[in-house]
Amino acid sequence: MSSLANHSRYLRPAEAYLCDLKKSGVRLELDRMFGLAEALGHPERHVPCVHVAGTNGKGSVSAMLEAIFRAAGWRTGLYTSPHLVRLGERIQVNRGALETEVLDAYVGELAAVVETMVAAGGPDARPSYFEFMTGLAFTHFARAHCDIAIIETGLGGRIDATNIVMPEVSVITSIGLDHCDFLGDTLEKIAAEKAGIIKPGHPVILGRLPDAAERIIRAVAAEKTAPVFSVTEEFGPVVDGGPSTNLVGGHQRWNAATATLAARTMGARWRLNEGGIARALMTVEWSGRWQELKVAGRRVIVDGAHNAEGAEALESNLMRLRKETGRAPLIVVGVLGASRAGPLLAVMARQAREIHLVVPQQARACSHAELAALLPDGFRGKVHRSTIGGLFPAPADCRLGAPGDVIVIVGSLYLAGEVLARLEPARGPLEHYLQDF
Repeated sequence: MSSLANHSRYLRPAEAYLCDLKKSGVRLELDRMFGLAEALGHPERHVPCVHVAGTNGKGSVSAMLEAIFRAAGWRTGLYTSPHLVRLGERIQVNRGALETEVLDAYVGELAAVVETMVAAGGPDARPSYFEFMTGLAFTHFARAHCDIAIIETGLGGRIDATNIVMPEVSVITSIGLDHCDFLGDTLEKIAAEKAGIIKPGHPVILGRLPDAAERIIRAVAAEKTAPVFSVTEEFGPVVDGGPSTNLVGGHQRWNAATATLAARTMGARWRLNEGGIARALMTVEWSGRWQELKVAGRRVIVDGAHNAEGAEALESNLMRLRKETGRAPLIVVGVLGASRAGPLLAVMARQAREIHLVVPQQARACSHAELAALLPDGFRGKVHRSTIGGLFPAPADCRLGAPGDVIVIVGSLYLAGEVLARLEPARGPLEHYLQDF
């Protein structure tokens, strides 16, 4: 696994500046973000937005909402994280990723603003990497004259850098146990953090949530007199009752229902009719989520499932795949963190005929040995310690399986990005050292 130090001499000045900001790590509070926004002229106030939080599904719901607004003729901004391959993927206007040259110019401009802030307020005034990127996104959306921006939280909600917005609608897609070291170790604690995006008097949309989490969120909404609209109340408890989407899996039907309900709540001025919403949901572009590619005669599926809740959706998709093909797939898995790896490897053991363990290019990635130790004793298939470069040495080359095989690559969005950078070189070089949640 290569380190940032190995790449430092090749970085552009803008990349080097952002990497320096990353050294401060995750800093969850809002004072610095408000300070940066003020120094930038509060660009977040110039574009209406929808704010989306959730343990899983928030990226998919954000992509769905963007497709809905764009199909209705609105100029859209989309801010998501992490990026898969290039940093500019995080900040898109009408689904066009921010070009490297434009991104670099913004970094230079905002860096000058930051240094003025630091000169006046000291080192603590310097924003984190994610705060800086959030300010950059708001600035770009304002200057690009977006009609609406879809803003995905980075981590949690209450003190996430994105939570300086006053959204038209807030959306909470799901609640599960993830990032417990930052958000709390119970569903109730995590729900309270996600509920922090609810604003007084502004509607909140609830996806399919555990009862304990939903009670917390409804209590927060009641305190803030925020109207609550629930997917399960609107569409019923069975996923088949939800809207259809081109994204694969029952969980995506729930995400489509969540996006539909949010769109319905936006009000008449946005001209989002039912037919337009339904058509847009069949055109959603969202890489790395059960994304299918053809490589050397193999069917390669790349999916960013990376935690216990995602493992449930993944198993459903794998069971459907086995029924469709009549045999178990080959699975490549690489995970960040042992707490996430356990549930995922349990699914792999039930559904794979062969497992290839890989280590994504991230400091938090589990080693081959850590992954192997977490495999259940009952797995009867073959286990290999591999690398993505060894399995896919070139864009049209695959050293795994044989033509006609199905290969599923799962465990992390960072791993998905690594694979897509190799198999789709037109996306550009992988900027893994600038990936972050």
